[in-house]
Amino acid sequence: MLSIIIPFHNEKDNLPELITELESQLHHMEQAYELILVDDGSTDAYITLLSSYLTDTIKLHVLNRQMGKGKALVEGLKKSHGEIIVFMDADLQDDPADLAHFLSQINQGTDLVNGWRHNRKDNVVIKIYSSLAGWVLRSYLKSPFTDINCGFKMFKREILDDIVLYGNNFRFLPLAAFYAGYRVGEVKVNNRSRVHGSSKFGISKLFIGIIDMFSAYFLYRFAERPLHFFGSIGTISLAIGGLALAWVTYERLFFGVLLYRRPALQYAIFLVILGIQIIMTGVIGELIVYLHHKKKA
Repeated sequence: MLSIIIPFHNEKDNLPELITELESQLHHMEQAYELILVDDGSTDAYITLLSSYLTDTIKLHVLNRQMGKGKALVEGLKKSHGEIIVFMDADLQDDPADLAHFLSQINQGTDLVNGWRHNRKDNVVIKIYSSLAGWVLRSYLKSPFTDINCGFKMFKREILDDIVLYGNNFRFLPLAAFYAGYRVGEVKVNNRSRVHGSSKFGISKLFIGIIDMFSAYFLYRFAERPLHFFGSIGTISLAIGGLALAWVTYERLFFGVLLYRRPALQYAIFLVILGIQIIMTGVIGELIVYLHHKKKA
């Protein structure tokens, strides 16, 4: 059975049309399913339009307030029962007809299939941001995905045994599955223009996305070896500070340069102390990882 989880915020004009399209497509596919709609703090009185659509297979879960897409997806997962999970947006830009393409790859043995909006219907700013994000992820995280920011994806529930979803890390679920050794793939999807409502993408989400990329870089490259990350940075700081200390010491001993006239001394001491602290942060991280694995053994 497919569990299709659709978080939404103020999408009352899109939801009835989306549900109708999904039901038509899934009946055509002769596919068992459940739709789990998660209201992330909507204020547009959508319930008057949606109440007639709710059945045993179309369920609504309401969050007490707007808590973000990540929390909405997690709550939807808790309410779901299918062995195959689908994440979709509620803005009608994801085409239900593409579900058949996703399911075809899953039936061929792929564990997670990510959408690729090869002909995006978004503004220039969003397109540039997504292109840059994709380049960074492919260059520094060896991402096999063309469009990891696509919210349309299908995966087997078993993936969640090894991957913890929280906050905004749902964006990098495909990458986490890839690093965990699961078979991943992508399909081209029909990205449609938004008809009703307005995009929730703003300048704040741009900065949050950049921070999330740094978070993903650390988690998926160094979560099991934090000393490699902190040790590298700390060693650079320690080396620069050590060289600066050696230079001012040399000048004091052989040229009589008074140290109180040298701000470089304070900077050098600061860099040495900072380097040691950063390296020790890595050591503590290694101890935490070791104790965690020892406890699990």
